[in-house]
Amino acid sequence: MKKLYIETMGCQMNKSDSERIAGILSHFDYVETDNEKEADLLIINTCSIRQLAADKAYSKLGVWGKRKKDRPEIKIAICGCVAQQDKEKIRIRAPYVDLIFGTHNIYELPSLIKSIQNNEKVCAITEKPVVCNQNDFKIIRKDSVNAWIPIIEGCNNFCTYCVVPFTRGRERSRRPEEIIQEAKNIIKEGFKEITILGQNVDSYGKDFKDENITLANLLRELNKLDGNFRIRFVTSYPSDITDDLINAVAECEKVCKYFHIPMQSGNSRILKEMNRRYTKDQYYEIVHKIRNRFENVTITSDFIAGFPSETQEEFMDTLKAIDELELDYSNTAAYSPREFTKAGKMVDKFISEDVKSKRLELLNEKNKEACLKSNKKFVGKTLKVLVESKTEKNGKTILNSRADNNKIVHFESDKNYIGDFCNVKITKAQTWCLYGQIIN
Repeated sequence: MKKLYIETMGCQMNKSDSERIAGILSHFDYVETDNEKEADLLIINTCSIRQLAADKAYSKLGVWGKRKKDRPEIKIAICGCVAQQDKEKIRIRAPYVDLIFGTHNIYELPSLIKSIQNNEKVCAITEKPVVCNQNDFKIIRKDSVNAWIPIIEGCNNFCTYCVVPFTRGRERSRRPEEIIQEAKNIIKEGFKEITILGQNVDSYGKDFKDENITLANLLRELNKLDGNFRIRFVTSYPSDITDDLINAVAECEKVCKYFHIPMQSGNSRILKEMNRRYTKDQYYEIVHKIRNRFENVTITSDFIAGFPSETQEEFMDTLKAIDELELDYSNTAAYSPREFTKAGKMVDKFISEDVKSKRLELLNEKNKEACLKSNKKFVGKTLKVLVESKTEKNGKTILNSRADNNKIVHFESDKNYIGDFCNVKITKAQTWCLYGQIIN
């Protein structure tokens, strides 16, 4: 058996892709290892959403290139969004790389691996994805409790700061029967949580002519499947959240009451500059509609600090939005100009690194305040949690779990409940997590 090491950067879609890559390569006698130094094939699955992520990928390739001088027989591959975007540029920066393949070429791996095993240098980057039934390929899932299913890939929105339409292409939905079959397999394998993925997950089905193929109806069909499991979906685009989707979440007992809805800015002018298809008021309306429908719902978001031309007053609107909407948590980042994007060409409107850094610091402080405020609401309440892992601390066993609403909950137990649902009464709240006592 040959040893395979995959380093995955970025989003859950990349993690799902890596599971599929490992599954395909298992047919070529590759077995995964956590020790990159013993690997015969090294793969880095990259993210290019920000320049820092791309720089980390090239830094890792540099380390591997030095290793290859001592072990010339090892193979090095790069895939993901940096590979899709940079293409042949990688050859110049890292000529020792054996295989470059894009986000559209994962299912060509059988032929690509044969080529590099014959000592060929291969660059497989296409603008259109290789079409296949993904269930025809084995998937090696690392997590024993949670499983991901990509249901739609790509994006049609062309936000002015984002590279996804250039690296992942246009929106492409999988057939519902293919998704349902994958979910059945996951449940049969014993997984207790299914997360369905998409860059814009609530755009699912729009590229089909059948108006009945929607995210709402897919959730209803998945909810009908036998088994003790729950379902999540990410990431939602605000203006694509329909009343029918909200109704489906309310109807389906297995669907988690959790919405991740990136806002990106709390100011309508900046949202327009970003080419986001909603105003601040429309986003507020969506959040209020969800909060009025569900008790204990969690709503999380994404925000960018220092977008080109953003004034201090406009940035303050973002801080106000976090407070006014009572957002439970937000992913935050300073604006990073990306190649090919419209905002990346707004050089005359760029905010200085110093100002961006200060705004990001304020944004992170506000986020911490919001998280702690949100968590304190649950002290004294009982939450149903799924136990994901355990840690040993000071001679005690701490079980690490996640509630339906995505809150992280830690509690002590002498029993191994990993993979089980438990009821936990919350006794203490901290900024990033909750603590409690099992009551069943």
